[in-house]
Amino acid sequence: MPPPATFSASSSFTLLSPSPSPKPKFPPFSPKRHSFAINPRHHSLHSVPSSTVRCAVIEKETPEAQRPDTFLRANSSSSSVRARFEKMIRDAQDTVCAAIEAADGGATFKEDVWSRPGGGGGISRVLQDGAVWEKAGVNVSVVYGVMPPEAYRAAKGAAAADHKPGPVPFFASGISSVLHPKNPFAPTLHFNYRYFETDAPQDAPGAPRQWWFGGGTDLTPAYIFEEDVKHFHSVQKSACDKFDPTFYPRFKKWCDDYFYIKARAGRNIFDDLNDYDQEMLLSFATECANSVVPAYVPIIEKRKDLPFTEQQKAWQQLRRGRYVEFNLVYDRGTTFGLKTGGRIESILVSLPLTARWEYDHKPEEGSEEWKLLDACINPKEWV
Repeated sequence: MPPPATFSASSSFTLLSPSPSPKPKFPPFSPKRHSFAINPRHHSLHSVPSSTVRCAVIEKETPEAQRPDTFLRANSSSSSVRARFEKMIRDAQDTVCAAIEAADGGATFKEDVWSRPGGGGGISRVLQDGAVWEKAGVNVSVVYGVMPPEAYRAAKGAAAADHKPGPVPFFASGISSVLHPKNPFAPTLHFNYRYFETDAPQDAPGAPRQWWFGGGTDLTPAYIFEEDVKHFHSVQKSACDKFDPTFYPRFKKWCDDYFYIKARAGRNIFDDLNDYDQEMLLSFATECANSVVPAYVPIIEKRKDLPFTEQQKAWQQLRRGRYVEFNLVYDRGTTFGLKTGGRIESILVSLPLTARWEYDHKPEEGSEEWKLLDACINPKEWV
């Protein structure tokens, strides 16, 4: 999606292994990660030529008047990782939405609840045109389906290279959010945390054949305030250090490398994270999700009312253009959601209300806008 490089949150635990490709001076960057598979929308299956990518088998969603206690199938155990992860993401959605509404001081979220007859569903919440927020989306979903090999590769990246051909049954649950403030001095935030299982027969007892956790939090400023970035990274580092002191530097680098527009010089190989104890990773995901509000809201409170010029607003819109470019062309979550017939309103909720594209735009060297691009191309160690 947006601006140049993302000041990624270091708590992204989708393993991203960057290639050693050189980066030219000031290539357009883009930051972010939406969710992968987290916000599905149905596309009915129909006959297409064998050379065409087919949508996954996902049932059409049904609007619901009330939130159910769970979106899991009836035979699911309340002590399972699936059930505990769903509870975590729904609690996180409530916490983040309450903090966003409080920061705005008046606007409230519109909520859509949906379910599917065979199990699964989600809650999409969007706040638009508030006093502080241009657009804020916080979605949770629980999805069962069968995905084509192309979608499996989008979900797992290079790790799927040796996967057998044919459709892959899957379960996915997660929370995904993008928060776009109006003020150009207030940064955009994206986060998503997810749990994924594949190749497990429906209703079969025991552990799934494959599982992994993924996610991350990233900050996307249009203008850099060092104290804001340091605060953000210090909160993320504290969350990571509770589990493994190597997590923060590893995940920050993966995130820095991920949010780089490949067509403009640079590419990435993606992998998954399941080489730790499952209970530890569930706790880690919970800790990272709980760190979102303390990492971000204090920054918004400091920046939301600062005066700004039309030129500064235009720069923010240009950076959001890069955000859109990354999200629609390269983002793994968007790719997975579209290839599995995901719910379009939920998948695209991450896009800003407004963005701007100018041909061959270059900021003046030494300007505040130029400093942002310099920081994006040459990532710093903030803590």
